[in-house]
Amino acid sequence: METIILRCPNCNAAVEKGQKQCEYCNSPILIRSFKEADALSPLQTNKYASAYRKALAETPDDREINRSIGICYLKLKLYDKALEAFEKALQDNFDDAEPYFLAAVALLQGKKAFVAPRASIDRATEYLDAANEINPQPVHYYFLAYIKYDYFERKYLNTSPTYTELLEEAAQLGMTDEDADAFFRLLGVPKPDVL
Repeated sequence: METIILRCPNCNAAVEKGQKQCEYCNSPILIRSFKEADALSPLQTNKYASAYRKALAETPDDREINRSIGICYLKLKLYDKALEAFEKALQDNFDDAEPYFLAAVALLQGKKAFVAPRASIDRATEYLDAANEINPQPVHYYFLAYIKYDYFERKYLNTSPTYTELLEEAAQLGMTDEDADAFFRLLGVPKPDVL
């Protein structure tokens, strides 16, 4: 793996991309998941996005940095930029499920699935299916359950598996209420009572 030098998004110290934490301030170098992003304030999120933009100026096709900036853009509600970053992170990616999941989140544009265009719903579902093929996670099934409920069930469209079957799968894989709350904060919509 090539060594990429960048600046710590929190304290601006020189760090290597492979480092998980800055040795000076103990902050994460790359934001790798929606749970990590949930802990950031808007000011921290802007600092991280700025550091990643500078790093991408030198290495625009870096998958990990594109994923990290995409997560920042999601948190900042810049959905088109987030989707663009995640799609760069998806190129030739056959082993990391997180960009597929996050691209599906970006496709909803911070709106309820019910009002999303069918093309966005279909594409989000494809991304979630790909994420589950790579590495099934409870939040992937939970997100699919949300789409199946809010888009299909509320519009009286038949679909298989049903949202209740997907909720059961998510629960069996260990989905927690805390994870669900963090997911809906990332999604930017209120959590439906049935979920």
